[in-house]
Amino acid sequence: MSISTDTPLLTFLVPPLPYLIDAELRTYEAGEAHPSRAKRGTFDLFYVYEGALHLQEGDERMTVEAGQCIILRPDRRHASSRACDSTTVFEWLHFQTAGEWGERRPGPADEDTLRGDHYLYALHLPKHVQMRDTERAETLLRQLRSASESSVQAAFWQRQQAFQQLLQRLDEEWRAHGAPTALGVAERAAAYMKRGYRSQITNSQLGSELGLHPNYIARCMLEVYGFTPQQFLQLYRMDQAKLLLVKTDWPVARVAEETGFRQTPHFSRTFSEHAGLSPLQYRKQFTER
Repeated sequence: MSISTDTPLLTFLVPPLPYLIDAELRTYEAGEAHPSRAKRGTFDLFYVYEGALHLQEGDERMTVEAGQCIILRPDRRHASSRACDSTTVFEWLHFQTAGEWGERRPGPADEDTLRGDHYLYALHLPKHVQMRDTERAETLLRQLRSASESSVQAAFWQRQQAFQQLLQRLDEEWRAHGAPTALGVAERAAAYMKRGYRSQITNSQLGSELGLHPNYIARCMLEVYGFTPQQFLQLYRMDQAKLLLVKTDWPVARVAEETGFRQTPHFSRTFSEHAGLSPLQYRKQFTER
């Protein structure tokens, strides 16, 4: 299978990143079946090298063939939908997250869909995907399994690093093939505004940069982030201003200029409305002994 609009999506707000617990290589002979387990509390990730796994999550049945990856939720019953038809070799990973996560089914985005913002990234993992670069995926899987089986101190970091790279590849698979148009437009617009937040960015400029109508970009931004482009830009500028007030002793006028404000009074007024404190009062919180 390839990623399509029918593919359910697991979304994780990071940081914190999901972390690997265990990895093992398993083989089922023809006639063997995956054991039934309920609410284990960990995500199960399967990658099939050879043969096919016939799995069931709740009432949903899925077949995972060679070169495909599937992720099962920690809060549902897992079992085989039927025994293997032939020798099946697969990687079986268990992972967990301490952060927020959710599953989105095909259809319009819900009100409570997890979204990234200025500092949180929404990591999107397709539940069932055909890996494009199976060689790279299998190299990462071998590395993290090898590290999982090692007792040296550095093995912990090695397996987590390989696991994060695997998650990155899964996220990229979805973005390359299945990312909704609204998300792609909103992320491109956000990236452009983050790069140029020190300058004046109008909706018309944003439209010209993306080659899209400004009203369409605004609808996409509202759907994905909950803010119009100008609201998003102003919030990002406020976040950058907070960092500069804490990290530097620059005068407020320079902080205003560095964050894209032409007039210091306008910056001070906007900052006070946003933070509930004037820029100098905000800084003072971190300088008093």
